[in-house]
Amino acid sequence: MLTAFENILPIFAIVMLGFGLRKSNFVAADKWQIVDELCFWILFPALLASTMINADFSQIELGAVSIVMLLAVFLTTMVLLAIRPVLVRFWGTKNPQYTTIFQTVSRYHGFIALAIVLELFGDAGAAVIALSFAVLVPINQFVNIVVLVAFADGKSFSLKHVMLTVFKNPIFLAAIIGLLISLTGVPVWKPIITMADLLGKAALGLSLLALGAGLSLKAALSPSKEMWAGVLGRLLGVPILTGTLCFIFGLNGMSAQVLLILASVPAAMNGYVLAKKMGGDAGLYSATLTVQTVVSFLTVPIAIWVGDVYFA
Repeated sequence: MLTAFENILPIFAIVMLGFGLRKSNFVAADKWQIVDELCFWILFPALLASTMINADFSQIELGAVSIVMLLAVFLTTMVLLAIRPVLVRFWGTKNPQYTTIFQTVSRYHGFIALAIVLELFGDAGAAVIALSFAVLVPINQFVNIVVLVAFADGKSFSLKHVMLTVFKNPIFLAAIIGLLISLTGVPVWKPIITMADLLGKAALGLSLLALGAGLSLKAALSPSKEMWAGVLGRLLGVPILTGTLCFIFGLNGMSAQVLLILASVPAAMNGYVLAKKMGGDAGLYSATLTVQTVVSFLTVPIAIWVGDVYFA
């Protein structure tokens, strides 16, 4: 367990550094938007594309890994939809709050997982994370937008708009392009690969700093039942579900361990933007993500330990 803590300590230290930089106003709050845009449009796609192109998928059980990923998303979605009437009746949860619970449980911060997995398993483990972007990003994005449109305030549904939003996502496009190049063996000019690698190396550090800068301690100090539903659902429910599916489908070794790590990281920051733009509860999202990030400092080492003991 101590080794697991040591492996993730640098990642969370960078997150806290980002929080300190923003809180002290060393880097003003409005400047972090530039970092977010740079990561989203340039650095993350470069990192994903180079990871997928260089990946050795012979070490991954593609079929079983993909099935576990898809089933985890499907079952999580069904459970979250099923509990909505219960939350509304017994907690008085409003629609915007429900959409934020849905987002903070179903979304995952793949780049925190990627940073941890690179430390533990190198490029082979990173290939599983990159595969998750190719498989899960379009589905997760589609489902979350549909839920926001269906339950948030003042939005009308447009299938065309949802599909355009998903397929214009540069992270999804980079993962798909990299996967196709890797599987087909299409040669890529070496300077392009080198350029993508260099850009990718900048992505993880900047993204972790930006995550820290986006945390809201003030919001987290006013917890609600809905906030704890998002925290426990994401950091307890999803890892248990993922571990159970790995066991059922006989998935062991590095692939299972990476999926457990992927299941135990906090939600993605981009859900906050959607909540703000589409009538969700952005304040609740910020509070939930802050507490998830802090608690995941405990849950991620536990997931690593469980993977080592039961799935290695």
